Amino acid sequence: MLLPAAVFCQPADPPAEPPAIQPAVQAPEPHASRIFGVIPNYRTSPSLVNYKPLTVKEKFVIAYQDAFDRGTFALAAAFAGEGMLTKSSPSFGEGVEGYAKYWGASFADQAIGDYMTDAVFPSLLHQDPRYFRRGTGSGLSRLGYAMGQIFWTHKDSGGGQFNYSEICGNATAVAIANAYYPDGRTAADNVTRLGTQVATDMAGNVLKEFWPDLRRKFSRDKKPIEDSAVSPAPIAAPQVKSGS
Repeated sequence: MLLPAAVFCQPADPPAEPPAIQPAVQAPEPHASRIFGVIPNYRTSPSLVNYKPLTVKEKFVIAYQDAFDRGTFALAAAFAGEGMLTKSSPSFGEGVEGYAKYWGASFADQAIGDYMTDAVFPSLLHQDPRYFRRGTGSGLSRLGYAMGQIFWTHKDSGGGQFNYSEICGNATAVAIANAYYPDGRTAADNVTRLGTQVATDMAGNVLKEFWPDLRRKFSRDKKPIEDSAVSPAPIAAPQVKSGS
């Protein structure tokens, strides 16, 4: 008579299952692939904890993701519209044909810049192209950190270093752009484009730093729904077969 009692008194095994669903519950914390659903966000890392350098192949994969994301096409369209309104390149003309030229040049600016700053120079100089979030501290300190990462980055071997990949990469992209900007080949035009590229990347760093906070704030009302979607199914009580 002790055997049936022992069977019923044994603890159930299912408590070992919750770790399997833990990544789903913690999913909101990692970065999203796009900010506001538009801006590419593939080279953001939550922190430097357990740092592992990227391979050359991984750097080129990030560059490809950034350059050919749907958000990059959308941003090129926005910059093309701004360029057409201000007539920054009169030789491109007006109308549909003119807009297509502005769009092509804007997309080339971003795609070439992505490859130079995310893959080519980081591979040659052994620097890490990712943005590592601070995530803690005052808003002002985090803002300064995000802006400063444009000029200071991490080496593949660990430690920090001046961000040659960002500055030299964008400078190279600007130099290449002289091939398709017939109206902007002066030194002043090149400096202006370089400043625009660096300022755009700096703004991107700020968004990457604060985007998880904004996501949590804006999705607060939806959180119970998301939690219910990933909550584990009820665990059925173990059935004991009756002996014959």
